[in-house]
Amino acid sequence: MATDDYTQDGPLAREIAQVIPYFPFKGIPRFYDVGGLLASPTHFQKVVDIMAARYGDLKIDAIGGFDARGFLFTPVALALNKPFFMLRKKGKMPNTIYGEQYTKEYAGSDCLGIPRGAVKPGDRVLLIDDLVATGGTLTAGVELVEAQGATVVECACMVELKFLEGAKKVQSKYPHANVWGFISEDILLNEAKLPDGYEDDGEAHDKRI
Repeated sequence: MATDDYTQDGPLAREIAQVIPYFPFKGIPRFYDVGGLLASPTHFQKVVDIMAARYGDLKIDAIGGFDARGFLFTPVALALNKPFFMLRKKGKMPNTIYGEQYTKEYAGSDCLGIPRGAVKPGDRVLLIDDLVATGGTLTAGVELVEAQGATVVECACMVELKFLEGAKKVQSKYPHANVWGFISEDILLNEAKLPDGYEDDGEAHDKRI
């Protein structure tokens, strides 16, 4: 696969963006629904192939996915034959090491944990999530993993909301942890056709978003 194939907002990104609709949800005018990608096996496989190609030569030792939509990218770990671990919210997993409390992407605070022994000193780790917004969750994940003596070599996100500058926030604290966003809001233009009676029943996020 050519390097251009995983350029942000490149031809493949534009193709995949067409199957990701946005809805008014949780008080957000444009809530991007990854379910559209999952409904298209062809496009979902392309995302897995793109990530596997990008990280095949990075000599990573483990891959971590964020609660909960980051778990969707476990096929990347299978394609690279690497162990996968979950970064979960507090109280969701046994035998867990927790990080510090952090401010969530839109509102409120939380705490992430990883399985004890999931990473060890010297490991090179890739972290994956579906989307980076304000960067709070990614930063907390990098901090937790590196507290175990590992190094996060990159954070991979299918979608990057550039206007919130979350990637810059992560890299201002961890310059070595590159943040790669495959698709930006600039090309996510697939407005969902709302059925009659559609109701935004999601828990409201911070109205600034």
